[in-house]
Amino acid sequence: MAFQTRTLLLCSAALVALSACADFDLDMRSPSNGLSTADAARQATAPRPRADARGVITYPDYQVAIARPGETVGSVAQRLGMSETELARHNALDVTTNLRGGEVLALPRMIDTPAPAAQSGSAIEISTLADTAIARAEGTAPASAAPRPVVTQPAESQPRQHRVQRGETAFQIARLYNVAPRALAEWNGLDPEMRVREGQVLLIPVADQPAPVRTAAAAPPPAPEPTVSPPGAGSATPTPPSASQPLPPPEPPAREAEAAAAEARPPSPALSEERTEATRPRFAMPVEGRIIRAYAPGRNEGIGIAASAGTPVRAAAAGRVAAITEDTNKVPVVVIQHDNGLLSVYAQLENLTVTRGTTVSQGQTIGRVRSGDPSFLHFEVRRGMNSVDPMSVLQ
Repeated sequence: MAFQTRTLLLCSAALVALSACADFDLDMRSPSNGLSTADAARQATAPRPRADARGVITYPDYQVAIARPGETVGSVAQRLGMSETELARHNALDVTTNLRGGEVLALPRMIDTPAPAAQSGSAIEISTLADTAIARAEGTAPASAAPRPVVTQPAESQPRQHRVQRGETAFQIARLYNVAPRALAEWNGLDPEMRVREGQVLLIPVADQPAPVRTAAAAPPPAPEPTVSPPGAGSATPTPPSASQPLPPPEPPAREAEAAAAEARPPSPALSEERTEATRPRFAMPVEGRIIRAYAPGRNEGIGIAASAGTPVRAAAAGRVAAITEDTNKVPVVVIQHDNGLLSVYAQLENLTVTRGTTVSQGQTIGRVRSGDPSFLHFEVRRGMNSVDPMSVLQ
């Protein structure tokens, strides 16, 4: 059961990796593939607040540091005047780990909490002035720029924190909190592959709360002035019906109208007879073997096919390798995009023979079954974000 859950998470990670492909939308709702549900499913999120001059965002209950390009965990700790080991351990990193510009580090404790921004007369901390001076010396801030005041974010905008568990992916975490994967990546400075690590602390984007737009009530149109006939003039006489303008014929009874519409309605086409080869299932089994794990949406998004370790795994249909990724357990996953809007997902592989962007033909070997107890291939078929019963396209 644990492995079944892990394979589900692996395939979710593969879908996230499609964001790195040029012709894929991160949420796989691109109108170009006919799967657009963005208007119905989009969860608008606010942008991440700007850090202060120290590179810190302060919330009422915790603080996070924003890494600068070229920094390590140790240099961030030195910049903030805290223990390097403590900061590294809290973020499941090493002191020497290189960080990306914009990457978020959770602080294990509050550091010299600033006064609220409303107290405009409060003194600016020495560390703020020092950081500003360094930025000017390095040419990253204009000499005339005044240091920004340190601001404590309001309580209602404080995001939730999520510590990544073993096997979790960014895609799964985004769906757990009903936020867009792109917003989760931007808030936390994730890399283009949206990789997360076990023990990492993520900020969950907060929903955008736009200010209500007030519009002035439209004034009612002025009442028309009554027409008054001059004294001695008679009122206008309405034109009576005449033979030149006859009244319209009476409407037919409802039953007669329905019968006439039924006669005019064309016969329904026989769709089963007009089904083309392009719409017929054309996926082939990626390996030969019996099904040992059935498709069960919500518990198992694909099928498990028993196969000996080292068995060649073949592409179920022609397409392009859209992504090759792995989760925190370093288990590889291959995703192939097909021209019928479907994606096929292969997990429990080793010795891959393809790379991302490779065009494959149906039956081409993409790797071999990984050893396990038992050894098997996990195979999924997806249409956008939704899984499809693989047997419906294999039969």
